Amino acid sequence: MTGGGELRKAVRVHGRVQGVGFRWWAQEQGRRLGLRGTVRNCTDGSVEVVIAGEVDAVSEMLKRLEEGPSASRVIRVEELNPPGEVPDEFRIAF
Repeated sequence: MTGGGELRKAVRVHGRVQGVGFRWWAQEQGRRLGLRGTVRNCTDGSVEVVIAGEVDAVSEMLKRLEEGPSASRVIRVEELNPPGEVPDEFRIAF
């Protein structure tokens, strides 16, 4: 990776993260930080987030995910295998 390059991460956020606007909040945060990626609900009640972009912006997004929106209660953020493909924007996946 030259010039800082692109960092790709995938995480699963556990806690009270469904039914509290988490996906819309995460999409907004990702877009504000200039990131690409997806956010989606998982059947186990967690939320999976795929992130790609500048190293500093990805690091900031990971910090924000640990906090979540005000209605959520994040218990932990689990790192997953890095994604292979990432969309050209940050969006909610279904």
